[in-house]
Amino acid sequence: MARVYYDKDCKLELLKGKVVGIIGGGGNQGHAHSANLRDSGCDVIVAELAGTEAWKNATAAGFKVVDAAAAAKAADVVMMLIPDPVQKAVYQSAIASGMEKGKTLMFAHGFNIHYGQIMPPPDVDVSMIAPKAPGARLRELYIEGKGVPALVAVHQDASGKATQNALAYAKALGVSRAGVIETTFAEETETDLFGEQTVLCGGVTSLVKMGWETLVEAGYQPEIAYFEVLHELKLIVDLIHEGGIAHMRRRVSETARYGDLTRGPRVIDDMVREEMEVILSEIQDGTFAKEWILENQAGRPVFNALMRMEAEHPIEMVGAELRKMMPWLHGQAPAKPARKPRAKK
Repeated sequence: MARVYYDKDCKLELLKGKVVGIIGGGGNQGHAHSANLRDSGCDVIVAELAGTEAWKNATAAGFKVVDAAAAAKAADVVMMLIPDPVQKAVYQSAIASGMEKGKTLMFAHGFNIHYGQIMPPPDVDVSMIAPKAPGARLRELYIEGKGVPALVAVHQDASGKATQNALAYAKALGVSRAGVIETTFAEETETDLFGEQTVLCGGVTSLVKMGWETLVEAGYQPEIAYFEVLHELKLIVDLIHEGGIAHMRRRVSETARYGDLTRGPRVIDDMVREEMEVILSEIQDGTFAKEWILENQAGRPVFNALMRMEAEHPIEMVGAELRKMMPWLHGQAPAKPARKPRAKK
């Protein structure tokens, strides 16, 4: 079993007198980190590009906002929360010169460390605290006195206290209220990429589109197909999220349950498992990382073309129209029916 740390295992006082620099502190995840740490009593500065929306957000929230180089120079702990594809360039141009002996470089995802894109000096701690929730949820639960689970990993322990220092950050973030699971940069990175590619993003979207296309090509109405293979997916995912697969099966009809147990393995079969194993090996040996790095260096021609094609898929057109019937999906109240004028007596 993996080791799990809780509040009682974390010493917030290890951050006392230290400055925490959040690189990308005006974004969704960055705002939550900055705000939670500040509310926990930490001295926080935020790095953002001047004039951007994120810079305006961080400034409006009352943070001291500087550029990345200034944040790296002033901070004792530097947390990288900018997107993976730009981390290497920002680190080399602005962060590296500020990474002096005794400092800590932190990440919320291990991609750039695991695949050797960022090479910190040997006399700094390199660690990770990876909350398992979007920034908005991370902040929401912190305010409620709760927390989301997180992962902790240490890549480089120059101080001999890298784990303890990372756990202090976890406590300030509020995640040790729920529990912080010990892992490695390799395990976090490889499992995260695998989950995204084969199940959470790649697997789900491909399965939904193929199901929709199968129904439409068989002559069923596109709108009915949309409801059956996409819209209702949330109901199932919510049940699984709430209590696991068994909980979902207890809550659906016996007909749905029998179809799940007997037909599901015919759709996601041994051929799918074999392809998953190939994808995992590409993640493990760096093939995917190299492909994605080169794609970014070339200006993302394949990525951009695929995004355009997917945005034009007929299921997106049908969905856009159907969602107009459901304004509450975007937090809007349903339109009230117009009152009929009273008949005059």
